[in-house]
Amino acid sequence: MTKKRDYYEILIIERAASEDEIKKAYRKLAVKYHPDKNPDDVEAEERFKELGEAYEVLMDAEKRAAYDRYGHAAFQQGGMGAGGGGGFHDPFDLFREAFGNSGGGGGIFDQFFGGGRSATDASGRQRGSDLRYDMQITLEEAALGCEKEIELRKLDTCDTCEGSGAQKGSRVVTCPTCHGRGQVISSRGFFQVAQTCPQCHGAGTIVEKPCQSCHGEGRVEKTSRVKIKIPAGIDTDSRLRSTKGGEAGVRGGAHGDLYVVVHVKEHDVFVREGMDLRCEVPLPFTTAALGGEIRVPTLTSAVSLKIPPGTQSGASFRLRGHGMPGLQSSARGDLFTRVEVEVPTRLNSEQREALTQFAALCGEENTPIHKSFYDRLKDFFT
Repeated sequence: MTKKRDYYEILIIERAASEDEIKKAYRKLAVKYHPDKNPDDVEAEERFKELGEAYEVLMDAEKRAAYDRYGHAAFQQGGMGAGGGGGFHDPFDLFREAFGNSGGGGGIFDQFFGGGRSATDASGRQRGSDLRYDMQITLEEAALGCEKEIELRKLDTCDTCEGSGAQKGSRVVTCPTCHGRGQVISSRGFFQVAQTCPQCHGAGTIVEKPCQSCHGEGRVEKTSRVKIKIPAGIDTDSRLRSTKGGEAGVRGGAHGDLYVVVHVKEHDVFVREGMDLRCEVPLPFTTAALGGEIRVPTLTSAVSLKIPPGTQSGASFRLRGHGMPGLQSSARGDLFTRVEVEVPTRLNSEQREALTQFAALCGEENTPIHKSFYDRLKDFFT
């Protein structure tokens, strides 16, 4: 027969420990070795049972006094401290007691291991679930702001019972399965596990005569339309909340919220970088050489851009205030325009002759980049 360990050793406390110290030590170790947190560990299950036994004895003044005097012999058949009770309680009940939850739900026990009915009130009302909707908008809509109407299928208030879940004149009665506890206890060998009642779903009550349209839930699936206001300056992955736009609650419980996640589509012309925009525009060869004006697109219209003579391909120009607006601010980003010099193709004889004459007239002063490159190349080979 396996020798029992000392109760003080099991709880890792001194023999003079106070009740608060005993309870604190038990709470810490009981959470660590709880079977629900160690489903495949037989040793943890035995430790949890051992902790419950030690806790029950040391928290009872008479049992503790007997144990301090006679040790484990005090609780053997006919022992000096056996008394008339005999045996030890269910360690799960001791666990709930130590954590301030003797079965009513909503305590620390439920926070660690689930169960209870913290989200459901005594009449069975329960808040509806939040929903997520992913919405795509254009860059123009993100810049200007807009209003969108979305359509979705969701659980909404039953029209027949107006959300109560009951037929007219029906009452709310105590659940016959769990007798109002909201939980049912199932045995697993030595242990007992509390689970949410399958009939009342943790409410502790049921409707005497459920509504035939919604079967007592107070909600049915419907197609709903929700209007969403998109603010100017919004960016990808921003979330908008439509209060009470989620699912209806059970038996008249509050609606959940609808969260709309915005995704801004890629644009054919512009690339967004925060509040700034970037784009590339072609620049005629002659305008690059002689200078002039070109028309540059923005999100709302086209504006003129002055090109200085001798502009090279890849040059960037900044147009202030033509970017994206700031979200909920008066600030505005800029538009950076990169020009790509367009070289003419398929020249006719007159164009070719004119360019040949032009090339002959050009000297090093006309091609500074060309001269700089070959000067550096000459240094490289020497």
